[in-house]
Amino acid sequence: MAAQSPEIKREDLITARHPGTSRNRYIANIRKHWMLYLMIIPGILYYIVFKYVPLAGSVIAFQDYQIFKGILGSPWVGLDNFGFIFSYQDFYNVLRNTAMIAFYQLVFGFPAPIVLALLFNEIRIMLAKRVVQSMFYLPHFLSWVVVGGIVFELLSNQGVVNAVRDWFGYEPVLFMQEERYFRGIVVLSSIWKEVGWGTIIYLAAIAGINPNLYEAAVMDGASRWKQTIYITLPTMFPTILVLFLLQIGNFLELGFDQIYNLLTPMTYSVGDIIETYVYRAGVLQGQYSMTTAIGLFQSVIGFILLWIFNRLARKTDQGLW
Repeated sequence: MAAQSPEIKREDLITARHPGTSRNRYIANIRKHWMLYLMIIPGILYYIVFKYVPLAGSVIAFQDYQIFKGILGSPWVGLDNFGFIFSYQDFYNVLRNTAMIAFYQLVFGFPAPIVLALLFNEIRIMLAKRVVQSMFYLPHFLSWVVVGGIVFELLSNQGVVNAVRDWFGYEPVLFMQEERYFRGIVVLSSIWKEVGWGTIIYLAAIAGINPNLYEAAVMDGASRWKQTIYITLPTMFPTILVLFLLQIGNFLELGFDQIYNLLTPMTYSVGDIIETYVYRAGVLQGQYSMTTAIGLFQSVIGFILLWIFNRLARKTDQGLW
């Protein structure tokens, strides 16, 4: 350490005397890896245009926005829109539906890709592994319009599910019109569509595990189950934690497409969520200020949850920041 100190100090002196040195290194790095920098430009533009620029529109939540007057001409009302939505009975029903479906997806949907990745890891025949993975990846590339049609067809009165029930002597059930089945259908259809795609990151984390750990475990007589418990899962934990925090940050953002394509008039009381309510009230009825206030409230709740769980994650020396 003592031998390295003079070198560090000498570099600091050179940087202090020649402030352009670090800038020149940065420019040289860009010239050397210009293709990589070029590749990230579309991603940067995407976030600027679709994530940061729309933040300016959040001021509508504090205005009585009128479309012909615009943001600059609409009168300010302060927190009146927030007071209105918190006194509006339908908002609490929508918030409860959103929170319950999000909780079910977190409890049942989040572990599903982890379990599937562990199962994929146990397949030793490479051809069979690729075929099975492709079968699970395929639903991700289907739109929710197509998936919604498949779900309605499977659960219809003459669908496959009711046909199987009929074989066993049970009466057909209109699953898509029954409130008690709707949330389960939403969670199961979401898992079916996205579970295969969600395994990609976990499989990459498993592929990065040092094989020597498994070889040492085999020499100690550890079974495949114990290797999974004591090697695979602990090594995957940082990846699992980061993805968990990202999902917590989007806890109340279930996605408009899925619910809208599965929702029916008979299931509004249990399936109407923030996104579908904002679409009806904001887009169809023109209540822009109120729905913007709801969206801002949704984002604030997501940030608070992310901050709390990230603080807890820091106790394990992990976290997003």
